[in-house]
Amino acid sequence: MTSDDLDRVQRWEDAGAVWEVASLRPESATISLLRCDAGEEVDRFVTDDPRVLAMCRERW
Repeated sequence: MTSDDLDRVQRWEDAGAVWEVASLRPESATISLLRCDAGEEVDRFVTDDPRVLAMCRERW
């Protein structure tokens, strides 16, 4: 819900882990942070950061 959400997603990717869009709405997205080995969900958060929403729309 803050501008730190983009950094959070980028750090997750930089560490070699995977993230996916669990839910996408016009004003928000729910992001699942997954382990890189088995794809198990480690965390989930909701963001309204427009930069993250743009990334989510590209993946969706």
